[in-house]
Amino acid sequence: MMVLVQTVPGCDMAGIVVGKGGAVTKFDIGDEVYGNIQDFNAEGKLKQLGTLSEFIVVEESLVATKPNNISFEEAASLPLAVQTAVEGFKTAGFKEGKTVFVVGGAGGVGTLVVQLAKNMYGASHVVATCSTPKVEFVKSLGADEVVDYTKTRYEDIEEKYDFLYDTIGDCKNSFVVAKDEALIVDITWPPSHPRAVYSSLTVSGDDLEKLRPYLESGKLKALIDPTGPYTFGDVIEAFRYLETGRAKGKVVIFPFPSHHLPSCVPSESKNKITSEMFSQKLSALSPALNAVE
Repeated sequence: MMVLVQTVPGCDMAGIVVGKGGAVTKFDIGDEVYGNIQDFNAEGKLKQLGTLSEFIVVEESLVATKPNNISFEEAASLPLAVQTAVEGFKTAGFKEGKTVFVVGGAGGVGTLVVQLAKNMYGASHVVATCSTPKVEFVKSLGADEVVDYTKTRYEDIEEKYDFLYDTIGDCKNSFVVAKDEALIVDITWPPSHPRAVYSSLTVSGDDLEKLRPYLESGKLKALIDPTGPYTFGDVIEAFRYLETGRAKGKVVIFPFPSHHLPSCVPSESKNKITSEMFSQKLSALSPALNAVE
């Protein structure tokens, strides 16, 4: 017998705290926060999805204060992708001054890998791949060179690199651009080449806090696909567009525009949520704006 289980998708969010449990100390009602709600260390059933909602409940350890200079839509586009991007550099033990070759430089993770390599980790030379329409876009992120994969094969690239960061699972082919001693990181499972190391994910609000100086200085920018943000009424269209592989940056879905946030939550809703939904360890966040990879 087939059993259909309803699941609310979405793991990224940004919003305003409208209520909190007694053990919450980091945030107060009215604070603007963002984060990835996937708690891989939770006891029992993992809580991984559910941010395509107007209100959500999340542990305070998973969220961070939203930088003042970015919108809720931009903030919602970041957590999962930037946490994934950072984890790859940690897995590689990347050292300043090394060269980086990024496979998939125009995607949700790849756009952040290029920026982090150049502006946070101090790579001496950053090369990224993408298709023809996205070449200038990836150059604008700070890539020193962009390889159009529709015109150039990996085998035709003479230079070899210290670190190969594959964001699309193509290391079975891309490994040829890595030096013999280079580490190859693949963020897809399972890696498609025996030399590749899988980079998993650490979900932490503290890691997002560490990125705040780079976001506020403009060294790290949230990149939303120009077709969005999408509204709740266009969720299916957003996912269909994502499946085309044409997105530049992140596809974002929101319940209502961020400029409506100050007055969007009625006081009676706040009171009901605060009194009926919270345990000691949980914060309520609303409204949620969500990014899909």
